[in-house]
Amino acid sequence: MRIAILSRNPKLVSTTRLREAGRDRGHEMSVVDYLRCYMDITSHRPQVLYSGERVQVDAVIPRIGASNTFYGTAVVRQFEMMGVFVANESQAISRSRDKLRSMQLLSRDGIGLPVTGCAHSTKDIDGLINLAGGAPVVVKLLEGTQGVGVILAETRKAAQAVIEAFRGLDANILVQEFIKEAGGSDIRAFVVGGRVVAAMKRQGPPGEFRSNLHRGGTAEKVKLTPEERSTAVRAAKTMGLNIAGVDILRSNHGAVVMEVNSSPGLEGIEGATGVDVAGKIIEFIEKNAKEGKQRDRGRG
Repeated sequence: MRIAILSRNPKLVSTTRLREAGRDRGHEMSVVDYLRCYMDITSHRPQVLYSGERVQVDAVIPRIGASNTFYGTAVVRQFEMMGVFVANESQAISRSRDKLRSMQLLSRDGIGLPVTGCAHSTKDIDGLINLAGGAPVVVKLLEGTQGVGVILAETRKAAQAVIEAFRGLDANILVQEFIKEAGGSDIRAFVVGGRVVAAMKRQGPPGEFRSNLHRGGTAEKVKLTPEERSTAVRAAKTMGLNIAGVDILRSNHGAVVMEVNSSPGLEGIEGATGVDVAGKIIEFIEKNAKEGKQRDRGRG
């Protein structure tokens, strides 16, 4: 099978692991920089071209960076028009990248979330803070990634100042309750094809409430409860993602989802769990690309 990985950098660990896993299983693997692709958008013969040649593959694994979502998903959509099997469909990627839309969809489907508020005007700051249960609260930029643009405001005055500053930059924000009992840790459940294939607990360094590995956090294998496993699978399904990293906090009122990532990294999860997650992804593609399935099960 010919499988293309849409990635800006062939040297990234996740890209390298996927390429190795595919080759180990006898597939022809290629890495395509989606920002260098151009498209022939015609009704009779849609094409994706790269370095002057038509990209002809049986399946595509999108690894679209958050800052390149618009054009990246357009390229994925073009492959869909060509009848190529894509591991995560363009609409599902776009859906998961919109944090507010994601929270609304997860809430609609009854999936546990932190108490969350969103507002446009700075005139309603007190009401927004109260909605999230009062200080301390977590203030998030909707466009932030890897823990950037996430601030813990420990007092009401601090929360007011942060919200006013973000709104002064015309930034879109979420205000969420602070899950103190999580102790600066979260769980990353890696979902492939409707089941959790690996899970790790990430712990932030002392004094840091964010557990992202990019910010110096550590990771270890963790056993999920049935509720956490079900929550992860349902969250991925709501987003319409076949491959997803679902970030969960253990709160006093059960498992709550913080984010659903459409391009989860492989280095941390494979290192912490010893699971060949890249191989699981290739196995999923083998089964579903042959059956010609395009599954976008999310709504909205």
